[in-house]
Amino acid sequence: MHKGAMAALALIAALAATGAQAKWLRADTDNFIIYSEGNERSLRDFAENLQRFDATLRFRFKVPGGKEPNRLTIYLLPRAEDAGRLMSGKRGSSIAGFYSPDPEGSFAVSHREDLGGGLGTPQSQQTLFHEYGHHFMKRYVHAAFPAWFIEGFAEYYSTVDFNREGKAEIGRPAYGRAYGLLEMPKIPAEKLLFVQPGAMRNSGQVDVYYGRSWILTHMLYNDASRAGQLTKYIEAINRGEEAKKAAVEAFGDLAQLDKDLNRYTLRPLTYRTSLEPIAIPGNIAITPLVAAEDALIDLRLERMSASRDKERLVRVRDQLRGLTALHPGHANAWFELAMAEWEIDEEERDLAAVRAATDEALALDADHVRANVLLGRLLALDMDKKNDFTAAAWREVRKPIAHANRTNPDDPVPLYAYFRSFVDQGVMPPDIAIQGLAQAFSLAPEDIQLRMEYAFSLANKGDFEPAIKLAKSVAFDPHGGGGEDLLNQLEAMRDRRAGGSGAAAEEAASPEATDQPRQ
Repeated sequence: MHKGAMAALALIAALAATGAQAKWLRADTDNFIIYSEGNERSLRDFAENLQRFDATLRFRFKVPGGKEPNRLTIYLLPRAEDAGRLMSGKRGSSIAGFYSPDPEGSFAVSHREDLGGGLGTPQSQQTLFHEYGHHFMKRYVHAAFPAWFIEGFAEYYSTVDFNREGKAEIGRPAYGRAYGLLEMPKIPAEKLLFVQPGAMRNSGQVDVYYGRSWILTHMLYNDASRAGQLTKYIEAINRGEEAKKAAVEAFGDLAQLDKDLNRYTLRPLTYRTSLEPIAIPGNIAITPLVAAEDALIDLRLERMSASRDKERLVRVRDQLRGLTALHPGHANAWFELAMAEWEIDEEERDLAAVRAATDEALALDADHVRANVLLGRLLALDMDKKNDFTAAAWREVRKPIAHANRTNPDDPVPLYAYFRSFVDQGVMPPDIAIQGLAQAFSLAPEDIQLRMEYAFSLANKGDFEPAIKLAKSVAFDPHGGGGEDLLNQLEAMRDRRAGGSGAAAEEAASPEATDQPRQ
């Protein structure tokens, strides 16, 4: 027997053995889809606390509540090292969780392991609240924020806890940052304000950066002598003022800010408690997964975390082949197989295998939203091969994408794919496509790729002020990429438009500097 066939049979046997008993549970709330391998009681407690946390942030920042049409998906792994391995692809990573505003759909990974000797808010909860803090800021607080405050905000709210009455305690100490703050060399306040965390040379400096960002945020939120300074500073940089000028005008002498920060670090920290208990909005439904979906969760998460790592994607693809052999009637498994093959490498992926797996998924579920979007992308590649770029061919490309949108109007992926099809065709998108892009952005503003495309769409209409504001939010973000180039392009387009050049509209219609959609 061929070695590949033997390996596939062994894999099927292993999947059959491990899949006999479901291990993943799914919790559905108003704002989240949560997958966990823990028991139902612990998952319900986690979901309740997370909904309370969301309600706390919404109250603090005056964000309306209600059911979220595009919910965040969260995966809770058993241990912190499991999350670290998933992020880095290697064991021994110090990363305990991460958040990915992915074009396929935002997701966060955390863990259920409580570390740190039981002092303060549980570490697993802090990790998740930190990551959700990033998501909340990107989705609901539409402004440009400097890197130190993006991390300081997430750290400050990561320690939120709820007492027995359900009241929120905000601003509790981040004990995990104590060693870096007290024992490691300090980062001066002026450097903290203007340096990206990626410029730190080692993990120790990064830890200090996070700690100093947290304590500076804590001071600006709670020290009465500096009331209003943070708001003044954020408003100034969003008006376009130079970063150092904005900081000095808001905070005063930066050397004095550093001295005050050092003193504040040594003070006993106070925290606030909400006047009323934080209610848990909506209902929480917990269900076990069917065997095929249960076996699929680990592989889906591995694929989405692989970030174009060819070796990891090949392993996932091979495992998914085994899974589809074991569960041939499961549309999601076929779609995941198609995506794993699609993402391996543009030069080496087997497009026939992608198409075959996509067709299997759609044969089982003709309304599978993401499989229909993928089919549209495959049809676009077929046009290239046939050298057929007629309007009729483009209509065929858009048919499955439009069907995906009709199936789920609250999914931003088909809306964005429909808009991109016109850009890829090299024509100005019609109003309906531009409106779809705006709707996609409203559903997933945290997606940097979508944010950049929407900024160009606004600029193309001459709405440069909101476009540049969006570009700044990407440029300042330590987790973003390409934002500075985008900002420079939009400012140049604005200046040309003001000078009477007609080239701006043509440039905006087909932005070459933005990252291309995942293909």
